[in-house]
Amino acid sequence: MSQNFSRNIDSFNTIINVSNNLTADNRSEILAWLSLLELKLWHQDVQCRRVGDVGEWLLHTEKFRSWYDSSGEGEGDNAVLFCYGDPGVGKTFISSLVVDSLCDQTSGQNTPITCFYFDFASRKEQSAANMLGSLLKQIVSEVENIPEAISRAFQEQKKAIGGRLRRLSEIVKMLHTITSLQQTFVCIDALGECTPVHRVKLLASLKEILEKSPGTRLFVIGRPYVRAEIEKRLVGQVISVAVGPSKDAIIMYPSC
Repeated sequence: MSQNFSRNIDSFNTIINVSNNLTADNRSEILAWLSLLELKLWHQDVQCRRVGDVGEWLLHTEKFRSWYDSSGEGEGDNAVLFCYGDPGVGKTFISSLVVDSLCDQTSGQNTPITCFYFDFASRKEQSAANMLGSLLKQIVSEVENIPEAISRAFQEQKKAIGGRLRRLSEIVKMLHTITSLQQTFVCIDALGECTPVHRVKLLASLKEILEKSPGTRLFVIGRPYVRAEIEKRLVGQVISVAVGPSKDAIIMYPSC
């Protein structure tokens, strides 16, 4: 996935002014400030355990093609594809498959692919700000030079006593700036494991990003009980697909 990130955002620095004088330590500090969460490693772990063609059927549905083909056309409809199903049907594996498929389909294009895996055991750390900061970090970490707006925000926060955590509004603004320049895919697994308070803030932030960045496309997967909340908060943009148990969706854990 990281290789595709590098290929897909080579043009990023030609559009946004960048800071070229950062040391390696400065760069690491900025990325850690955006988010301490390392989702690439999480994705690789899920990818390693994925079996055969689990979820392959989804990629061939009309709803998936409609969602994918509509990206970048500046239309609000079909901006969100929400897949829902009960525990044990392979939802997380489907998420990883979608991420890998998007990377393959957009190879050589200026199209960032980002992902996030919510986890019940990590609920405290997976706030809306940390989650969106992770998405921003995934894009920025593959750019040779840190965008000036992000570098400037980092330097400003250091002036506060003890430093200051980045605010959700700042993260949303920076994400909007990046995603408005090019098609961007955001893939979110297990949304229901996000706490209700954080989920409200997250969906409100994603709604703002989708409205200001028409080329952004959002893939979400979770349990059925979050469907009504998603369709309510992202009204007019959601395609829903049920994920049921099937022969392809048997969960297995091979060694890798």
